[in-house]
Amino acid sequence: MVLAFFKVSCPVCQYAFPFLERLEQAYGHQRVRMIGVSQNGPKETAAFTKEFGVTFPVLLDDRETYPGSNAYGLTNVPTVFWIAQDGEIEVSSVGWVKADFAELNRKMAESGKAAPAVIFKPGEDVRDFRAG
Repeated sequence: MVLAFFKVSCPVCQYAFPFLERLEQAYGHQRVRMIGVSQNGPKETAAFTKEFGVTFPVLLDDRETYPGSNAYGLTNVPTVFWIAQDGEIEVSSVGWVKADFAELNRKMAESGKAAPAVIFKPGEDVRDFRAG
């Protein structure tokens, strides 16, 4: 499973989520589930998913107590986790780290027994790092 925590007003989240959607489109439900976790309310979250073309399921974290975010020890958003079948977190990425997204791509491809998809398009200016 890929679990991606975000806040709609976060510019790094806005940068990262189209790349997460590319992973979703490349691998769909080939043995990996992508789930977003919003720290906003339903209206703001719906507007975000529409604006950034997010098609994978998005859950709402309670805006007063943030039980999901707190359970995973979040300090910043976006925070993305690769959670193995045994429940172990194998990748934990805070902010935008291009190498971490490449690792998620590799793991998703392996999981679906497929070749890694091209998620960074030729000629596209993709930053190596952006703090969350």
